[in-house]
Amino acid sequence: MALGGMFRNAAAIYLHLVGPLQGKKSGASLTRCLHQTLTMAKQLQARRLDRIDYNPWVEFAKLASEEADVVNLGQGFPDFSPPEFAVEAFQHAVSGDFMLNQYTKAFGYPPLTKILASFFGKLLGQEIDPLKNVLVTVGAYGALFTAFQALVDEGDEVIIIEPFFDCYEPMTLMAGGRPVFVSLKPSPTQKGEPDSSSNWQLDPTELASKFTSRTKAFILNTPNNPLGKVFSREELELVASLCQQHDVVCITDEVYQWLVFDGFQHISIASLPGMWERTLTVGSAGKTFSVTGWKVGWVLGPDSLMKHLRTVHQNSIYTCATQGQAAVAQSFEREQLHFGQPSSYFVQFPQYIQRCRDHMIQSLQSVGLRPVIPQGSYFLITDISDFKNKMPDLPGAADEPYDRRFVKWMIKNKGLVAIPMSIFFSVPHQKFFDHYIRFCFAKDESTLRAMDQKLQKWKAELTP
Repeated sequence: MALGGMFRNAAAIYLHLVGPLQGKKSGASLTRCLHQTLTMAKQLQARRLDRIDYNPWVEFAKLASEEADVVNLGQGFPDFSPPEFAVEAFQHAVSGDFMLNQYTKAFGYPPLTKILASFFGKLLGQEIDPLKNVLVTVGAYGALFTAFQALVDEGDEVIIIEPFFDCYEPMTLMAGGRPVFVSLKPSPTQKGEPDSSSNWQLDPTELASKFTSRTKAFILNTPNNPLGKVFSREELELVASLCQQHDVVCITDEVYQWLVFDGFQHISIASLPGMWERTLTVGSAGKTFSVTGWKVGWVLGPDSLMKHLRTVHQNSIYTCATQGQAAVAQSFEREQLHFGQPSSYFVQFPQYIQRCRDHMIQSLQSVGLRPVIPQGSYFLITDISDFKNKMPDLPGAADEPYDRRFVKWMIKNKGLVAIPMSIFFSVPHQKFFDHYIRFCFAKDESTLRAMDQKLQKWKAELTP
């Protein structure tokens, strides 16, 4: 009986596996069928990918590409040439020393780590060791990912200020951490007075309440994307005090540190007393020299933290493209000679970008949009409350935030691409900020003129 039962079970399994071949061409492969049947029943994705598969940049880039004549003011990249000295540095790296075609040292091309240590050491008031305190990564994105993987463990809490650059939450989740959100909130303004990103403040009591015994890291982004807020010394001192009180690491994303306007000053939190020892400072050549496609980033910090990032780096990326690093090194060497002088790119570039900002603000105001004037970065947000009141029922899913429906409507009907503000907030808070959208003003004059044409056409349609 036992033997007969075994054969019956084998026959049943055979029929289950071979059944799908019935009616197929005689060449169908039993091996392929068996392989597909046995493997596709398994869950393929790792659990760490749960809840992070949606990416707004993919969605809105696709929407923009489907329309014939649009002006893309959504994604944060310049559409003008980088500075001549940076282009020449890259050309030299490609056509000069043939050994730059080969691997460089795992943690960074030595001339680059050396100039980063020298340049930022002066700014942070630290003696930075190029070998122990600097890691070169695949863009600032790579620096952030490496930091989260190195320091955030299962169950650790990570405090994130809203609005936040959208990668912070999924990177926390992938590392097994739990995001804890605290929102910047706008202060009331006088009627007719333009809002400013400096009016968006953290509530000190609420902020303090977010720190617990489980808090591992605090994520800071100054100047902030998408808001353009530059955190003041007083605000940074409050964060520093709480991080020290609760023994928390600060990961500070400072990729827009050179793009500060209207006399505001960027302050690195790592330069405050007691903060170098617990801070990772992330930077980007893409944002520094307008070369986002080079994907060269870095992270600076104490060896007690950096040694763990090096472990992640050597077991994942291992090393970054040599020629891009060589070009960035040469660009920083040039800037170190000109730093603080009128000839410095770090002086000239923010002046140009501020003119772009002012151009965009004036143009958006002409159609009834209400920009929040940024103190820094590539971006500004604008209040669309008036449109929400006039056009509350735009097409879209019932639970879709208004700003997402508005951006889709604007792409299709007005030929302008922006990014909805709600994607920069946690899901429970999105409904409170869905009357804002984000524009990028780091664009060529021809792009801004094309924007003007779209907006003037829109204005004419609004005029009775």
